[in-house]
Amino acid sequence: MTEPATEHWEFTDHWPAVGCGQDAVAELRRRIAGGRAENWLRSSHGRQLAVVSNGVRAMVMLLAAPGDPGEHAVDPGAGGWSDGYLLANGQQDEYPDQDTVPLGRALHLVRHLLDTGTPPPDVPWSIDS
Repeated sequence: MTEPATEHWEFTDHWPAVGCGQDAVAELRRRIAGGRAENWLRSSHGRQLAVVSNGVRAMVMLLAAPGDPGEHAVDPGAGGWSDGYLLANGQQDEYPDQDTVPLGRALHLVRHLLDTGTPPPDVPWSIDS
């Protein structure tokens, strides 16, 4: 029996492959601090991961394959809305805070997902349809 191939991730804008979750988080921090709010990673297994941040909170979406409605990390009980999520096409989005997570938690989630292949068990997810 052969083991499944290790999943590798890279930023979709042709950035070199990410060595580990820590490398991806460092690059995401750099990009977000530089004003790049929307970032996508793709895996060698066809999955896609989006991180869209306003600098305080982030929408983190995981798609199993292109065209999949995906799922996103949630913050149950968070009230209110946040704006300032600038998409690459120039569109400014706002999301309910319950559909986003604090930026530090989002980066923890990305690191765990890239290092283990699964989201951390302490972060709830909502399946999109």
